[in-house]
Amino acid sequence: MIEIKLNNTLTGKKEVFLPIHKNEVRMYNCGPTVYFFPHIGNMRSYILADILRRTIEYSGSKVKQVINITDVGHLVSDGDEGEDKIEKSAQKEGKTAFDIARFYENAYYQDLKDLNIKSDDTKFPRATEHIKEQIEILKILEEKGFAYKTSDGLYFDTSKFKDYGKLGNINIKEQKEGARIETNIEKRNPSDFALWKYSPSASGGEKRLQEWESPWGVGFPGWHIECSAMSRKYLDQPFDIHTGGIDHIPVHHNNEIAQSECAFGVPLANFWLHNEFITVEGEKMSKSLGNIFTISDLKKRQIHPLAFRLWLLSGHYRSPMNFTWDAVLGAHKTLEKLIFEFDNLSKEDIDKETIEKFESFLGDDLDTPKALALLHNAFNLKKSKKTIQEMDKILGLNFSFLSKKIKENISDEVMELKNERDTARKEKNWQKSDELREEIEKEGYLLEDKNDQSILRKNLSSLI
Repeated sequence: MIEIKLNNTLTGKKEVFLPIHKNEVRMYNCGPTVYFFPHIGNMRSYILADILRRTIEYSGSKVKQVINITDVGHLVSDGDEGEDKIEKSAQKEGKTAFDIARFYENAYYQDLKDLNIKSDDTKFPRATEHIKEQIEILKILEEKGFAYKTSDGLYFDTSKFKDYGKLGNINIKEQKEGARIETNIEKRNPSDFALWKYSPSASGGEKRLQEWESPWGVGFPGWHIECSAMSRKYLDQPFDIHTGGIDHIPVHHNNEIAQSECAFGVPLANFWLHNEFITVEGEKMSKSLGNIFTISDLKKRQIHPLAFRLWLLSGHYRSPMNFTWDAVLGAHKTLEKLIFEFDNLSKEDIDKETIEKFESFLGDDLDTPKALALLHNAFNLKKSKKTIQEMDKILGLNFSFLSKKIKENISDEVMELKNERDTARKEKNWQKSDELREEIEKEGYLLEDKNDQSILRKNLSSLI
């Protein structure tokens, strides 16, 4: 069993992780806002969650996992201003909010599948299906004096929660409101945030695509309250671990903590983990730069999604990473090479010394770079298949599955070309041998020469 130490954003320290309930870990991972395709930076958060889940399960505990689907309430600005992202996307594409949300939700599930992220028994609650639970918490906050009304909604008064900003040790006094948006003069404090927003239809304006009745009038919930409501419903409060990207720390996650602790008087979660950003060619991802890439973009370039997973694991989750096409293409070639090598490994027992080192690396705040280095060393030393498979239970690179798939359904025509090339090699007709190799590779296959024979496999791109 692995002793797991995690860097807890809440305390700023690396701590031994101990679950609240014996043999069961309850984990909440901030999910996607389903108004567009998730980009590669978004997906880093779910790779972190997956490695964490696999490590916990490997150590012998069951994981109860919840990933929320934000299909309402996430405004363009974290400052509770601007359009709802779902509504804006629906208007742009000429579809209903429901259709937009379901389309991009399904795209997200496909990305999880492509990246071999475990999700069969994960709960994916939608914000729109938990309006009642959100309103119940808002009632409690109002009754306890933590909420106040303005002309555009119900807001949380952060000055009444003395620990506001404790996650990440955020200095609220130094934060400035209105850097990119117009200041809301009705807010008592710059850090106050919306719990419920009134619909324009409530004052004679245009009806929104998504709005509900509430004690405060027709409207829709703020972005933050959904996580408090759904995590409590499915995991209780407190639960064990909450994860997300570092961009969630200053606003979203501190708001979750504030409203949950003020409503119920107990912590929201004991451990908080946050992954760093991914830049692209040294630049921040942005639409203006045209450098927002998705898993589908990788596939269009014939790069297998698991190569992206391999590349991500080469950096620690708390370290920034710089995405380049050359880097991820290199990871693709490396993964392809490892799959071929895996097929040639022995069937001996697990190398216990290697696995003990591997477990210690993952137990030390999920140190995947060291774990990957050990994996490469295991391949170089030709450790057994069982050893690699044991490591892959956590790394999730799917060696067994991929090594099987690259040998399946090879066409008769390509087999005939292979046999013809084997004959040319025996006859030392090197020119013809090279010509046939090129022809075979154009069909999406690779050859590995061994003595007078060759081993034929599909290339990794053919499995996309």
